[in-house]
Amino acid sequence: MKYEDLTKRIIGCAMKVHSTLGNGFQEVIYQRCLAIEMNKAKLDFARELEMSIFYEGFEVGTRRVDFLVESLIMVELKALLSLEPVHIAQGLNYLEAYNLEIGLLINFGARSLEFKRLKNKKYKPEKKRQIGESC
Repeated sequence: MKYEDLTKRIIGCAMKVHSTLGNGFQEVIYQRCLAIEMNKAKLDFARELEMSIFYEGFEVGTRRVDFLVESLIMVELKALLSLEPVHIAQGLNYLEAYNLEIGLLINFGARSLEFKRLKNKKYKPEKKRQIGESC
C-alpha cells in the first residue's frame, strides 16, 4: 500500500487518543488531541486547512480539511456511533476535489476506533499541490 508507514503512524496516534479519551467527546476535542499526538510523533501537518473546491475550472466554494499530513495524506475525523457509506463517499469526494491520492477517515465515536483508508482513483500526479495552494 502506498504510504503504508505514514498511514500506520497516523492511525497509531489516533489509537493513542482513543485509548486515552474513549468515545463520547465532540470531534474538535479529538482533533486537538490528535494534533498533540502527531506533534509528539514528529509528523508534519496542517490542521483545518482551508482548500478551494473547483467545478469545471470554476471555484465553487471552500472546505476545511481536518488534517493534511506530510502534504500527502488527507485525514478526516468523525465522532459518530459508526461510519456509514455516506461518510466514505464524502471522504472520497474530498480526495478528488483536493486531488490527493490517499486519505484516512477516522471515527472516534464508536467504542473501538474505526478507520478507513481511502484511495482516489482519479488522482492526477501532474496536478500535485503544496500545502495551502488552491486545488
